[in-house]
Amino acid sequence: MADFADRVRGPLVPSTGVQRPLGVNDVEIEGGPLGRWQRINREASITLGLERMEQSGVLPNLRLAAGEGTGPFQGYRFQDSDLYKQLEAVAWEHCRLPDERYPAFVAESAGLLARAQRPDGYLNSHYQVVKPDKIFAELEYSHEMYCAGHLFQAAVAAARADCGGQELLAVARRFADHLVEVFLTGGDDGIDGHAEVETALVELYRLTGERSYLELAAKLIDNRGKGLIADSGMGPLYAQDHLPVREADTAVGHAVRQLYLEAGIVDVYLETGDESLLECSVRRWEDMVATKTSITGGHGSRHDGEAFGERYELPPDRAYNESCAAIASIHWNWRLLLATGHGRYADLIERTLYNAFAASTSADGTRFFYVNPLQRRADLIEDAYLGRRREWFACACCPPNIMRLVSSLGHYVATVDDEGLSVHQYAPGRIRAGEITLAVETDYPWDGRVLFTVESAPDTEWTLRLRVPAWSTRTAPPAGPDGYTAVRRVWRPGDTFALDLDMSPRLVHPHRRIDALRGCAAVERGPLVYCFEQADQQAALEDLALVPGTELRVVERDDLPGVGRTVLIEADGLLLPSSPPDGLPYSGAPTDLPTGTGVTVTAVPYHQWDNRDGGVMRVWTPLA
Repeated sequence: MADFADRVRGPLVPSTGVQRPLGVNDVEIEGGPLGRWQRINREASITLGLERMEQSGVLPNLRLAAGEGTGPFQGYRFQDSDLYKQLEAVAWEHCRLPDERYPAFVAESAGLLARAQRPDGYLNSHYQVVKPDKIFAELEYSHEMYCAGHLFQAAVAAARADCGGQELLAVARRFADHLVEVFLTGGDDGIDGHAEVETALVELYRLTGERSYLELAAKLIDNRGKGLIADSGMGPLYAQDHLPVREADTAVGHAVRQLYLEAGIVDVYLETGDESLLECSVRRWEDMVATKTSITGGHGSRHDGEAFGERYELPPDRAYNESCAAIASIHWNWRLLLATGHGRYADLIERTLYNAFAASTSADGTRFFYVNPLQRRADLIEDAYLGRRREWFACACCPPNIMRLVSSLGHYVATVDDEGLSVHQYAPGRIRAGEITLAVETDYPWDGRVLFTVESAPDTEWTLRLRVPAWSTRTAPPAGPDGYTAVRRVWRPGDTFALDLDMSPRLVHPHRRIDALRGCAAVERGPLVYCFEQADQQAALEDLALVPGTELRVVERDDLPGVGRTVLIEADGLLLPSSPPDGLPYSGAPTDLPTGTGVTVTAVPYHQWDNRDGGVMRVWTPLA
């Protein structure tokens, strides 16, 4: 089948792969939770982000670097990256729904960046203003190439979306050429302590055809594990420099860094065909999913280093699950999906998208989580990042990162191959792929029926391939070994095809080796993970337990205060006796079976929590 991605190309355009992405505006999401999120992202989140670029010091810092401002440098050494992610967000949003404000902001920002950029192409406001004698001398923690990577991705987006991007692309290419001169042809073997530039260099190569960008990305990946990160500070494990990538078997260190590195590894595979890169990345993916992934799709079980922990170290209350890690995971899984065509990667994208990622943003789009734990206790004393969503952060890596992914969600819905069209995520709207146009009607994820109507099609056979999520145990029609149901035929305008997914609510139990979750269960329905929030309970949540084998009852609500439309789950619970502590909370006597008062407990989708009273919450609940 012809390559359908002939319109505005999206964030990822590999030259090879089992599946090929559509253009970024070939999928229109029209309603449903994802469509609502895109609307709120445009109306509230991006508007807030643009204001914060000035207020948080990002633009003033660049004016200092350009010799146009006064005062001290503000914020972190990686502050520039907030602007680059914001630029990418407005570029994809302009492609989705054109707005003259967006190309104007891109052009104005590009002009400032060009004035701040050194003649040799180097650009980083912190090092130009604060440490001009330390340029590329502190790569372990400098984030210089990390910031460059986000600049490159912003430039690619602005160029592809025709959003005032030519000057921004020129700035990005000058910096990329400088990196090539220093780290490829210049013989410097340094690597940035925070991976991200690798995946960005590959995409810049795809846009421009400049092969040295791909070669540099490959070299930076090959240089991991050569001891280039010093043992002092956070150390090599934190920055994935402990082993060469082809030898490492498990995800370690800072979660966001590991996941962005994996995206770059698969990108280089897609352009070079180096099977050893795909093999090692898949090997780590399988281990990570089996032993280091939260039920919400979140990653990073330790606050110390924002890091992956040991295998099966998945505490609910101490889960870090940074919002940026959810985004990086989606990036990696999307590349693995394109490389292999297997539905398991789309399954993890869905789990992450509707849970770990969706929880990052408030219902009104104005507040964000940096950290996404699976339990919040009553006496929150440690860190405000754990307590409530916030409008912004001193380290604001997450909010603009969230915005850039939400504005480009259509990119992750469907792909094509030589046989036809594959649909990986379900939302109401339209999918256009060359001669094919499909209308999609669904109330997903609240309802499991997805109806496809062919509006246009070629007069030849082609295959419609639809993902069947692994959680759907009774599906019509059923899935094949790759996780998809496929129908090949000559499709005519007006033809319809329905997919019916099993939306029965279910109790989920943890692996026996996850010590922190023994004796607990969680509730899921469709792609949604649920949590119990104090606002919905008849008694203190910390004294409630689920009755094993309880019936799970679906309760639809059109407008839950503070939340909006939702589907709640009611279950049978026990209110356990609560007595004041009397000495140590341990006893030599055997624990009796709990006795208590029968109550109804109510669960809300995890992504909708913290939109009301900010009270106690838990995903994993004790079984009585």
